[in-house]
Amino acid sequence: MDQLGTLAETFFDWGSMRSAISDLLTTGVPNTLILAVTSAVIGTVLGLLLAVAGIARTRWLRWPARVYTDVFRGLPAAVTILLIGVGLAPQGMQIWGPDPYPLGVLALSLIAAAYFGEIFRSGIQSVEAGQFEAARALGFSHAAALRLIIIPLGVRRVLPAWVNQLIALIKDSSLIYFLGLTADQRDLFRIGQDSAATTGNESALVLAGLFYLLLTVPLTHLVNVIDRRLRNGRQLRNGRRPRNERRGDGERTAGTSAPEAPSVPGSSPAPEGAARV
Repeated sequence: MDQLGTLAETFFDWGSMRSAISDLLTTGVPNTLILAVTSAVIGTVLGLLLAVAGIARTRWLRWPARVYTDVFRGLPAAVTILLIGVGLAPQGMQIWGPDPYPLGVLALSLIAAAYFGEIFRSGIQSVEAGQFEAARALGFSHAAALRLIIIPLGVRRVLPAWVNQLIALIKDSSLIYFLGLTADQRDLFRIGQDSAATTGNESALVLAGLFYLLLTVPLTHLVNVIDRRLRNGRQLRNGRRPRNERRGDGERTAGTSAPEAPSVPGSSPAPEGAARV
């Protein structure tokens, strides 16, 4: 029992949590979200460019995109952050001053771009060739067909993977502490670590972990919702009803059927697959 009490006091001491919760809410959560969202936006734009370059016809675009993707996906995030945050510090001081925060955002954005680019490339290549051929038959140029039809379709298909990578980016933002942030720039992890180092108690770090869970678990469930809706949409396009509707049909008693919609005199039945208002 003494050991259990010691563990509870070490990891779940309410006094230590209470002293850190204000900083976690007012400083840690906003900075973590700023790092993750800003890096996700920049990484998404760069990732789309990498994806288009990765499927380009010319190898002078395709090869650099693939080399970039392999390098930034192969390096540990901590190594990339240190190389950029420390190696580019003199140039960063000339642009932003001594603040390491922009270099941290840059490092996270470059890492995210490699992963987003591979996600988008796989989504674009999953679009059926008939979609592109139909767009060209309608008079779209090659670039317009990619920009207006193929890329939107491909991106929509990989939204669950994109959200998963956003979750990873939220967690990777904790590595920015390597660059030595100021007190008002600290993220959740750094605040929890500082409190644990000051008090000798890990409860604040546990509380920081709970805040990370509050940010990431809803996104995890959002991935499942998006994935389910995308699968249901594909089933409808293929002429099949979603599983939940088929399950509802099985619950009907034998010999009963769904009521038919009343017909309008003088109207013809709508062709199968046509949209109904």
